[in-house]
Amino acid sequence: METLARYDVIVIGGGVVGSLTARELTRLGARVLVLEAKSDVASGTTAANSGIVHAGFDAEPGTNKAKLNVRGSALMPALTKELSVRYAQIGALVTASGNEGLAGLEVLLERGKKNGVAGLSIVRGEKLRALEPNLSTELDCALLAETSGIVCPYGLAIAAMGNAMDNGAELLRNTPVTGIEKIDGGYLVNGTYFAPAIVDAAGLASHHVAALAGVKAQNQHPRRGEYLLLDRNCGGVVTRTIFTLPTKAGKGILVSPTADGNLLLGPTAEDLPEGANCAVTAAGQDKIIAAAKKMVPSVPLGGRITSFAGLRAAGESGDFEIDLTDGFLVLTGIESPGLSAAPAIAELIGEMLGEKGLLPAKPMANFNPVRTVVRPKEMTDAERDALIKRDPAYGRIVCRCEEISEGEIRDALHQNPPALTMDGIKRRTRATMGRCQGGFCSPSLVALISRERGIDETDVTKGDGASFIAHERTKGGN
Repeated sequence: METLARYDVIVIGGGVVGSLTARELTRLGARVLVLEAKSDVASGTTAANSGIVHAGFDAEPGTNKAKLNVRGSALMPALTKELSVRYAQIGALVTASGNEGLAGLEVLLERGKKNGVAGLSIVRGEKLRALEPNLSTELDCALLAETSGIVCPYGLAIAAMGNAMDNGAELLRNTPVTGIEKIDGGYLVNGTYFAPAIVDAAGLASHHVAALAGVKAQNQHPRRGEYLLLDRNCGGVVTRTIFTLPTKAGKGILVSPTADGNLLLGPTAEDLPEGANCAVTAAGQDKIIAAAKKMVPSVPLGGRITSFAGLRAAGESGDFEIDLTDGFLVLTGIESPGLSAAPAIAELIGEMLGEKGLLPAKPMANFNPVRTVVRPKEMTDAERDALIKRDPAYGRIVCRCEEISEGEIRDALHQNPPALTMDGIKRRTRATMGRCQGGFCSPSLVALISRERGIDETDVTKGDGASFIAHERTKGGN
């Protein structure tokens, strides 16, 4: 037993909830280990997310979704500032038409008031048109939610995990959980790692992870959401997130600027059997286009640059389930508004473990909540000139579409948690996310990963597994 790696808490899963939880528990003084099955954090549900910070008017009053959404949304501005994550409180409009639509909006308005959401009002006619001139003329009323925002979802998870690691948390990637044994004083994970408390934030797999420990959790199934992303020159078509009235399957297809200036359309909501993949489908893309054009007829589809899809965990209860049994805390059903609620979920987990005496008596005395990321594109000319004089690598542009420098790529390969793959570089810097989708910069990125990680170029992968960019060298050795 003395040879075991011992921690106060083991967090399973490095999505946005797991990453923010690791940061919060570290702040509370715990020695934290995070086990992530994939090669990087933010690779599951968090990677394919709309990035909307919902105001909190949709969930039924009194539910975990309602309480944690409103609290998480309130925490987001200060949190993203500390972590240097792009965030903007742009507001949202839930659009409708006719008396039936207006009645639906009034239900949402009253629900939002019960949930404690500020800045809600119904706008109609010319006032609505003044807010969003490109809306369809068939939409004559909307619920305005002023506190709704946009954030980079994977950027938030990566920054939170990096900040947790800077403050002492440990992260093991490519480490799926294969066994959990309840022993005296806590849990033994994979026969190697021991902690009195486990936080199971494994997303779609969380109920299976709980079963390994003999803990019962609600069943979940995958709900696929497809998206269509337009270029940054399309981002100004609307200035707020545009919804239609939500349904039981979700908040529906939206049209929204992203935190990085693109225009995002989607997601669909398709319930799938367990084990299904998250492939993009022609039917799903057609559905997105039809719904988007119904809201914003002038949506510039010629600016599309990519499509993607993701899976979110839909639970039987329809609510977030956060259950603590004998030191094992399992989260299930963390679908939308999971991103919005994530800061509050992390806060709640800290409170629950603390109340059971599973955390140190005092928070970390010297916890540093600030994470700094160098982004030359966001600097003034004078600041950028001074930076390049100190370090010329920030003046060598690698990704022309997104204006990402060699210095930023280098930072991403060394700053916690270091990028290991091409996808890791993409999520940290936006290199390959522009119009050419990596068509020009990929060879340079492969060379930089090779140089900074000290590996051969043929060992560089796009993401998980054997997704090698180059399989062998051509004649001449290049």
